[in-house]
Amino acid sequence: MISIRHLTKNYGSNCALDDVSFEIQSGETVGFLGPNGAGKSTTMNILTGYLSADAGLVSVSGIDIVSDPLGAKKLIGYLPEQPPLYLDMTVNEYLKFTYELKGCTLPRGPHLDEICEVTKINDVRKRLIKNLSKGYRQRVGIAQALIGNPEVIIFDEPTVGLDPKQIIEIRNLIRTLGKNHTVILSTHILQEVQAVCDRILIINKGKIVADEKTENITRVVENNRRFNAKICGPQKETLATLKTLPGVVYAEALAEKDGDAYTYMIESEFGVDIRKKLFHTLAERGWALIGLEALGLSLEDIFITVVEKTENTVQRHTRQTGKKSRLRTKTTLESELADTLVSDAEKKKEDEAPLEEND
Repeated sequence: MISIRHLTKNYGSNCALDDVSFEIQSGETVGFLGPNGAGKSTTMNILTGYLSADAGLVSVSGIDIVSDPLGAKKLIGYLPEQPPLYLDMTVNEYLKFTYELKGCTLPRGPHLDEICEVTKINDVRKRLIKNLSKGYRQRVGIAQALIGNPEVIIFDEPTVGLDPKQIIEIRNLIRTLGKNHTVILSTHILQEVQAVCDRILIINKGKIVADEKTENITRVVENNRRFNAKICGPQKETLATLKTLPGVVYAEALAEKDGDAYTYMIESEFGVDIRKKLFHTLAERGWALIGLEALGLSLEDIFITVVEKTENTVQRHTRQTGKKSRLRTKTTLESELADTLVSDAEKKKEDEAPLEEND
């Protein structure tokens, strides 16, 4: 459906995109992630025909965005971070205006009725847009992106500034749209990507540094290899014992205390369940285990580690522990997954055929 090959874009001496290549299949919902300034917006602006690239090819359903920009744009619906709304129009006026602007040939009345039903804005169709809440404005923005029934829909930060209820509603709407469209979702809310996307692309400093299916990452995230344990016993001796426990690859004492119990973060080898061994070892020493919480791994952990790895840094933020988060060196769980994601992305780039001059 979408093919981006060897895309390069420079702003003066700043390289915004450096030989970016990826493909998105029909019906996929893809999360496009990256820190500020990584190249997300530049990529989307080139894909929608708003910007030109210095080099590379972009095609939508086989239509080149440069040689046939109108043909490609007809296949794309786009909701930028700031919805392109005319505040002095009513919702009906705005949607009719957008319908004409896009040169849509579908029956206008039934088509707009269907879109308003899907986006749940029927109740506000006669109201001025400037009098709508931010949540409804986002829905109107999504409605304009759906006019013409485009095969590809691109969302740039669609839930910024919304309250929790509105965020859930927009996520559900995106999930529904993903059943019949190819969707690209750019957001800083990583739980959003995990909730609605089939695949995750991470870009950093103009390069694709990770490209993996969400289910594969989630499988690792949900594998309980990391625990918080509350143990009654001398802290130094307990920590030393935990570090030598078979199957443990990392242990750390956290800044939490519950009476005479200290809290420790413990990480195990892949496929090793340390809970029984931990219980018996502590019982032999007379140290009571009064709490054991499985932590798993969040998409935020993965994202931060991948970005930092590609920036050659060696520290990351720990999970919140009820107090201010601290910095510590990366543990094996993040490092292993980050290594895999980055190396897989590099291999895909190596396997990508070079762009021929006659392409």
